[in-house]
Amino acid sequence: MKLSNIKIGVFSFIIVLLLMPIGHAMMVLMEKVFLEQKYLGAFVLGVIGFFLLILGVKRNSHKSAATILGLLAGIFVWTGWIEFSFVWIAEKLNVPALMENGEIATKPEYLIMPSSIGLLASVFLLFLFTTTKCQYIRWYQKLMGIKDDVQVKTKGERPVATVTFIETIMVMWTFYIVLLLVYDNDIAGDNHPLTYVVAFGSLFWALYLFLKLIKIQKFDYAIRYAIPTVIIFWNFVEVLGRWNLFKEIWVHPFEHWLEILLITLLFCAFIVYYVYETRLENKKKLA
Repeated sequence: MKLSNIKIGVFSFIIVLLLMPIGHAMMVLMEKVFLEQKYLGAFVLGVIGFFLLILGVKRNSHKSAATILGLLAGIFVWTGWIEFSFVWIAEKLNVPALMENGEIATKPEYLIMPSSIGLLASVFLLFLFTTTKCQYIRWYQKLMGIKDDVQVKTKGERPVATVTFIETIMVMWTFYIVLLLVYDNDIAGDNHPLTYVVAFGSLFWALYLFLKLIKIQKFDYAIRYAIPTVIIFWNFVEVLGRWNLFKEIWVHPFEHWLEILLITLLFCAFIVYYVYETRLENKKKLA
């Protein structure tokens, strides 16, 4: 394992990790700042993600840029179009929040999100029975004996931005559902052994993926590998917050505006460094 590989893996992990609190804070700010116009703001946020994805597809020859654009597009579309669609339905149906000890334990939109589990399973089947480079899905294909049957024999260049975009959406969607199911008192509950299994199982799974991440030599592939690594690790963070072991500052961006600002600036700095490193790498290849 080379030191440069470790640096690539760590930097990729940090870039995706910093996006997690930013995404949470972005949704809270949308609700608090835009108020009655929040759905218009959410729509515009999704549109920005849509155009970022178009830009990423057009820059497919620049894998690093396409990967970052696909990642940002996934975060913007998830926050703007997907999460706020659940907010809209929850408000429309007057779904009450889940209260515990006088505080909101689960917001209304997340109480109805598990209703999408069937749709999530259907989309998963689409990827299960088609050509993919996702090692997780390919493991299932091999287990079912269909790996060779679903692979397209002709090789073509993949739209990296689209792959990164859909990977971000699918992984976030999947683990939102996992957490919401174990939080459900009719299934498990906050302090149920199953919740501990999900929390610490996610931590060990993320560590296993991180050890593989720091062996990757290409920055764009490392970013795509860091997406599930970080989101699985974030399950552990979310459960710790659910247990009130720390204050989730990204849920209170006005109270902790300085911390959120610093996280955002740090994210931008890492992106600039990422672009610089990839350009330097490309120049070395051309030399």
